[in-house]
Amino acid sequence: MNYFAHETAIIDDDCVIGKGTKIWHFSHVMPNCTIGDKCNIGQNVVISSEVVLGKNVKVQNNVSIYTGVICEDDVFLGPSMVFTNVTNPRSAVIRKNEYAKTTVKKGATIGANATIVCGHDIGEFAFIGAGAVVTKTIPAYALVVGNPARQLGWMSEHGHRLEFDANGTAFCPESKEEYRLENKTVTKINK
Repeated sequence: MNYFAHETAIIDDDCVIGKGTKIWHFSHVMPNCTIGDKCNIGQNVVISSEVVLGKNVKVQNNVSIYTGVICEDDVFLGPSMVFTNVTNPRSAVIRKNEYAKTTVKKGATIGANATIVCGHDIGEFAFIGAGAVVTKTIPAYALVVGNPARQLGWMSEHGHRLEFDANGTAFCPESKEEYRLENKTVTKINK
């Protein structure tokens, strides 16, 4: 094995797990999952069948990732956050053929105890605040909080709130990278 799995972790058949990944206590990786290089899967995590995690995904303790979820590279999933995969679940009604897809784009952060209702993608480097309930698609770099989640502003790739001037320009205080806001869309200016 080119990854670490704690002796209490359960990894089902036909999973692909990348080099340098760590899977901790009492976590369960179900069949046919793909987990990229250098991921960290905390304790008591459930990764359901056919989930795909990119490289360097950080999954904190007590997270549930259900079938239909794709997380791209560098995604952070905070403690006890959860995804759903059926919009109208009922115990007596089987809806396995109705699982909705959710994609979390590169670099996005989802805070502790947040819930992502299925079928709503999270944009690149978006920041979902702790306890938020996401019921719609979130644009790249957006900062959202609350139940239901509402947008409060924009975040840099380093996780700092962006303050745009009258010309639609902002700078990350940590990286000094420049961002542009035009037509409710944020882009990083590459120099």
